[in-house]
Amino acid sequence: MKRNFLEKFLEKVADFPVWIKEILYFNLSKDVDPNNNLSYVFATFKPALTYKGKCELDYKKSNFDLNIYNILDYCDKNASISEIALNTYLSMEEIAGYFLFCVDEGYIQLPDNSQILNIAGLLAGKFRMGEYFVQDGSISVEQLDSAVERKTKEDKKFGQILVDMGLIAQSHLDKILQIKDEAKKRFILDHNEIPKIKAEYAQKTDEYEKRIEDLTKENEQLRKQLRQLLLLVKKNV
Repeated sequence: MKRNFLEKFLEKVADFPVWIKEILYFNLSKDVDPNNNLSYVFATFKPALTYKGKCELDYKKSNFDLNIYNILDYCDKNASISEIALNTYLSMEEIAGYFLFCVDEGYIQLPDNSQILNIAGLLAGKFRMGEYFVQDGSISVEQLDSAVERKTKEDKKFGQILVDMGLIAQSHLDKILQIKDEAKKRFILDHNEIPKIKAEYAQKTDEYEKRIEDLTKENEQLRKQLRQLLLLVKKNV
């Protein structure tokens, strides 16, 4: 079932007093560059199923990981990447990997915007930093080769070499690194789910502790029986 966590959250924010919205906007504007909306482009994208993808969703002939079918199901419901992540509790990195797999298998239609695949490739680790910037159009293949050659001579991260060569801006690199780092994290927007998860783990912990306690008692009983047996053997000898 599709749970509109993000939509409900935005509705709550919309009901805030204007002065609260202004505070939020002011603080968020420090972290968000309106000219660099890579996260927004990918997060708001709505993948569409192909006929092959719809058949796989309906019949599950390939017996894939359940996450694959969950993602295909949300795509069938016209959900965006962000909605899929929030509903499945997967990280953006994981979603990007599954998304690319589904595209490669022909289950999801190729997006019209090539930047979608480029961002997904970066987040999923399919593209290295240099490859991403080539696909992005920020640098040429020749410039990438020059940077690779320089990397062999300098003990620096590749992105920093691109900055030092003047091929990309430091702010651009920082934004990419931030997006890639945050993509590894899971984000739970519905706080009501957290107590349920904790309660589930707590219940399992109690079950394991009970089993350990029972096994400890059984082990002690066996030791007593073994001691008694040894005493009988010594007497008979």
